Amino acid sequence: MTIAPNAAQAQAAAATHEGPPELLLPGELRLTPEQFALVCEANPEAVLELAADGQLIRLTPSGGDTGTRNTLLCTRLQIWALKRGEWMVFDSSTGFRLPDGSVLSPDASVVRLERWQALSAEQRRGFPPLCPDLVVELVSASDEAPRGAEALRRKLAAYLANGALLGWLLFPEERAVELWRPGAEPHRLDKAEVLEGGEVLPGLRLELTEIWES
Repeated sequence: MTIAPNAAQAQAAAATHEGPPELLLPGELRLTPEQFALVCEANPEAVLELAADGQLIRLTPSGGDTGTRNTLLCTRLQIWALKRGEWMVFDSSTGFRLPDGSVLSPDASVVRLERWQALSAEQRRGFPPLCPDLVVELVSASDEAPRGAEALRRKLAAYLANGALLGWLLFPEERAVELWRPGAEPHRLDKAEVLEGGEVLPGLRLELTEIWES
C-alpha cells in the first residue's frame, strides 16, 4: 500500500506543484475504522469510504450537475432544520461510522439534534459514530460503480440495516424517487414533485422541481 505519509507532506507536495503519491491499494486489503481515519488524514484529496468488511472504496468526485443539485438539496434541508431547531444537516463530505464498522458518506443526511449533542467533542471531530435519521443519495445518468444506482441501493440498504429511519434515492434524469423505510420494500415514485418527511421528520416538505431542473 502506498499512501502519502501524512497530511503535512501531502500539502507540501501540492504547494510545490507535485501531486501527492498515488494511492495504491491491494484488493485484499482490509482496514479497521481507526486505520481508515489515518488513510483519510494522509490523503486529504482522496474521496474514500469503508465497507463493513474493511475494504476501502475509492470514489471519484461528483460531476457539475450532481454537485449543483446536492448543494441545493442540502440548502433546502438546512433551511427547514434551522426553522425547526431540532435537527443537524450534513453534506456529502461527512463520513459516518456505522454500527457495522463501515464508514459511509451520504450525499445529504439529517440527524436529530439530541443524538448529535450526545456525542463527545472528539467523536464530532472525527467520523461521527452514528447512522443518520435521514439519508439521501443522488444518481447521475453517467454514474458507474461505486456511484451507480445499484451501488447506491446497496448503500441505502446498509443505512437502514444500521438504524436509518428514512432513505431517499433520487433519480434527477428520470424525475423519480425511491423511498426506503425499515422493514419495507423500496417504493418508487415517478414524476415526483414533492417529498415529505412524515413522522420521521415532521414539517419537512422538499420541492423537487427546482432540484430536477438545476
